[in-house]
Amino acid sequence: FWAHAMDDRPWGGPSPPAVAYVFAAGRGTEEIAGQLTDFSGILQVDGYAAYKALARDHGGGIQLAFCLAHARRKFVEVFKTTQSPFAREVIERLQAVYAIEAEIRGSSAEQRLAVRRARTAPLMEALKARLTTMVGQLFSQSKLAEAINYSLNHWDGLTLFLRDGRVEVDSNTVERSMRPIALGRRNSLFSGNEGGAESWAILSSILNTAKLHELDPQAYLTDVLERIVSGRTRSHQLHELFAWNWKAAHRRAA
Repeated sequence: FWAHAMDDRPWGGPSPPAVAYVFAAGRGTEEIAGQLTDFSGILQVDGYAAYKALARDHGGGIQLAFCLAHARRKFVEVFKTTQSPFAREVIERLQAVYAIEAEIRGSSAEQRLAVRRARTAPLMEALKARLTTMVGQLFSQSKLAEAINYSLNHWDGLTLFLRDGRVEVDSNTVERSMRPIALGRRNSLFSGNEGGAESWAILSSILNTAKLHELDPQAYLTDVLERIVSGRTRSHQLHELFAWNWKAAHRRAA
């Protein structure tokens, strides 16, 4: 499954949170390019090579915002195995960035950007200087050097959140959406065939989007199916059954 998730709530944006899963036979550039044929804008992703190839092939139409949590995780792994003081220093510096993010979560994109430029940008500049200085002192094949080089090589995308208040510091929006899929991966072995996997992806999209709106998935899906089967909701009204519209209608009725 590929997961496409969006959530404007951290910056008070207009779009409702949603996740769509797409089944594909592989996880290469061809598969993701086929899903994003007409897309242009910002994608927040990890450092997987297929995303970089996708952005290159779109001639600048797609900007990649990379994930600070993935970069941090590499230093956490180094610290766990070596107790490196420098790895710990990087982790602490990133904790300061996350503390600022916690303060501004829910503010407008403009407010977030202003705070980030004033408080976070100097922290990130200082971190880059420390990384650049340290990497020259290390054996190039060491795990710490590998962690540093990952951050430096992805720096422009890792700091895109300093230039756009809508962008998060990490890709946890989609990571959270993959968790229920990963937990049920053993069950996925019994989807039967590719058609079954496609149906599974659709059902998972509906149910996990409902969860993002704090709906009871069973109650929501039961009502949706009853409305479709009974004809109460016609084919041209299906948009009314999207989780966010369904929730709003039930609130009005209550």
